[in-house]
Amino acid sequence: MKRFIITGHKATTSGEFSLNDMPGSAGRMDVLCRSVNSCFFLSHSLREDVWCYLILLGEPNPPITILIKGNEVKRLNPDERSTGALIKKALTLPCGEKFRESTPGVYIRKGGLKTLLEEIDVTILDENGEDIRDIQNVPDSYLLSDHLNFTDEETELIIDLPKISAGPKVMHADHTITVILNEFDRRKL
Repeated sequence: MKRFIITGHKATTSGEFSLNDMPGSAGRMDVLCRSVNSCFFLSHSLREDVWCYLILLGEPNPPITILIKGNEVKRLNPDERSTGALIKKALTLPCGEKFRESTPGVYIRKGGLKTLLEEIDVTILDENGEDIRDIQNVPDSYLLSDHLNFTDEETELIIDLPKISAGPKVMHADHTITVILNEFDRRKL
């Protein structure tokens, strides 16, 4: 299973956002939706061997984690709006410390990065890391940030984790996910 964790530093934790204003009122939810789409979509099919975690850190109830499982998800279409609708629906559910399913393959719980790091061995995708093409054993779980850098608190949590670069240029999170998955495809992993 390949796992991608994307932090959404301003992404709302309320289901009261407008699907017509995901970059604004939803706290750049559009960045997260594009990342979800990059995790799963192939031409005419979905990657069933990928899980995507979205850590929502915006107001009013942070942190919340949304998990989307490629082998279970239904009604995910390759547009930001439908992805946003699945996230919005999940955010309307009350949740606790255990994942609760909102729609097939979409889960929600309270908690954020610290909790996930206790559960999953993670590699940081960082432009200063070792190039993925130079690594023999490619890791299967990755952490990325949205359009903002990691906070000081997040940096403290991840300071000792391995770092890998997807290439010589700094890319958007969704593009980085595509490059990493392409590397898996090339290696037939």
